[in-house]
Amino acid sequence: MTGQPVENAPIKTVVVPCSGIGKTYGTVTREAAYIVVEELAPETTRIVPLSLLVLGDEDAQAAVRGVPVITLDGCKLACATVNVGEAGGHVAREFTVLDCYRRNKQCKPQGIAELNEGGLALARALAEEVMQAAGELMEADGS
Repeated sequence: MTGQPVENAPIKTVVVPCSGIGKTYGTVTREAAYIVVEELAPETTRIVPLSLLVLGDEDAQAAVRGVPVITLDGCKLACATVNVGEAGGHVAREFTVLDCYRRNKQCKPQGIAELNEGGLALARALAEEVMQAAGELMEADGS
């Protein structure tokens, strides 16, 4: 799984992005998740792929149990949020790309395989919101 923690560092937050393959908003969620786990907080966050939860992968299901989970959904179906719950995980915070876009109208996303500048900016804005939420969760946990 992407965004593995530094050895011996405890995982504080799991991020589950949308799988919306072929959808711009799905790509934004995945890009935001990569920004969080690879750039902003590689020691304390990790990605659990939604596809593994959907397939019933035991390791993925175990990874979302007992830790705060932040979901990033690309549409109103909220597949990431729904599947984390079905896997026995606790969704501590949920984000949707559309809500983030409403707060950042200047960041008009386009593209699927490769996001345009607006899409990358929106992913960065979403990642920053996720980081704020992760920090609040860690503070509440006393970490």
